Amino acid sequence: MRRAALAAGIVFIAAAFAAATRVADTREGLIFEVVTLFAGLAGVSLLLYGLVTTLGRPAVGSPSLPAPPRPESKTHNAAELVVGGSGLAVAAILLGGIAATAGVLWALFGAILLLPMIAGCTYLCFAFARGPRREWKVDLQQLVNRRSRRV
Repeated sequence: MRRAALAAGIVFIAAAFAAATRVADTREGLIFEVVTLFAGLAGVSLLLYGLVTTLGRPAVGSPSLPAPPRPESKTHNAAELVVGGSGLAVAAILLGGIAATAGVLWALFGAILLLPMIAGCTYLCFAFARGPRREWKVDLQQLVNRRSRRV
């Protein structure tokens, strides 16, 4: 199934490139433009599906890892607040720029695309604010270096 999705995605992307050469300001050209857009969308979707379809499942025959024990109450540090707040600021700047240059409808479309980022950043801010134990320091070394978390 994965290889079929990859192959179909490549075929759709090739069809999109072929149709893009025929785009013009005529009725026939507009039809080729629609074909280009839909074939590109379907091709990229199938290509991504084929590439990431097995990432969530463990391979057959591999031992499953036990879940790490969860601490009773996690200490929330201010880095969560910084990352969440800066993500919300970036989203606001992007949406403001889109609204100013392209209009409100495009800003709404951009907000839909940015919805996972906005939801994640909002979660980080609320998790810090509602956390029972907070630490008001930002450890830049921990934010930048992920190896220190694994050790």
